[in-house]
Amino acid sequence: MKALIQFVEKKIQPNFESGGKLHKFHRSFEAFQTFLYVKGDVTRQGSHIRDAIDMKRTMFHVVIALVPALLFGMWNVGLQHYIALGMDVTFWNEFWFGFIRVFPIVVVSYVTGLAVEFIFAEIRNHEVNEGFLVSGMLIPLIVPVTTPLWMVALATIFAVIIGKEVFGGTGMNILNPALLARAFLFFAYPAYMSGEVWINTTLREGQQLVDGFSGATPLAMLASNEVQQLPSVLEMFLGTIPGSIGETSTVAILIGAVILVTTGVGSLRIMLSVVAGGLLMGGVLNLFSVNEFMAIPPYYHLIMGGFAFGAVFMATDPVTASQTPKGKYIYGLLIGVFTVLIRVLNPAYPEGMMLAILLMNVFAPLIDHYVVEANMKRRIKRMKPSTVKVQA
Repeated sequence: MKALIQFVEKKIQPNFESGGKLHKFHRSFEAFQTFLYVKGDVTRQGSHIRDAIDMKRTMFHVVIALVPALLFGMWNVGLQHYIALGMDVTFWNEFWFGFIRVFPIVVVSYVTGLAVEFIFAEIRNHEVNEGFLVSGMLIPLIVPVTTPLWMVALATIFAVIIGKEVFGGTGMNILNPALLARAFLFFAYPAYMSGEVWINTTLREGQQLVDGFSGATPLAMLASNEVQQLPSVLEMFLGTIPGSIGETSTVAILIGAVILVTTGVGSLRIMLSVVAGGLLMGGVLNLFSVNEFMAIPPYYHLIMGGFAFGAVFMATDPVTASQTPKGKYIYGLLIGVFTVLIRVLNPAYPEGMMLAILLMNVFAPLIDHYVVEANMKRRIKRMKPSTVKVQA
């Protein structure tokens, strides 16, 4: 490692410093350099606090937490494909099929998103934002495997420019960029984001789909009153069902949740309050039960669609979520409530997580404002009895 650092700093770095022939690209060089190792810069005077973790490494923890969902998603893509064909193949055949379909989506997401980040960094002469390390992985996991690559590239570019750069880059955005990409695809190309798009049914010569094949997700079945066709609770919990690439397996997502909470990156307050909100709204709708969707057990909502994935990886976005402890509870609770409400009462959009989180992203600063204001009022009230009156 020491030899690598010396080689970079003595042979490569001078070309990117002031007066060097590649000085125009010094921001791009800094991005790659700090990704490899933390520079030995220290303050020369005064007290300071040093920490081994910075934003890049924080983002890296999130990417690690996403790996179980990614790997399971790759296998599930192959599993659903061969189920649709009625073929019984090995685990590795299923995984390989999913890998060669999902990996290009991941590559396209990172290449296009980071290209935009680097261009804006050079134009504005600021450091390359590390936030896209996470967004670049989130975007492929929340889209159907059948999404065309050009569409993934277009949605990624839209999300980075409109969702981040127009607000000033990472840390300044008000909406989750990955969900903005999903929303762009949903409203610009709805035919590619709903219906029988969740299973890759590309057929080779001599292959055909099994009779009565349906690629509907559990939420689509409920929206069309096909409750009897729902997969079992175990299947929905494990994730062996049609859906977005990384959203089907609650087990894999929970592994990611444990990684985020133990490393201090993800907010347990938000995760638990989202779950509480979903259960609360599901229980309230059970009281009415005017249709079969309202009558399902509330915990079904937690293991269907993108609820678990949104609660763990989207709602906990440290930039767009509420920042105060009480605000996180309110923010997460409302996300859970609105998600179930949109799912059940909006027949045109059976998945409500995306819209619920984007809506609460907008209201997160307002929630924090009123939480802080209420705290200040309580403190002022406590001060009044102790006020000392000075007698003349």
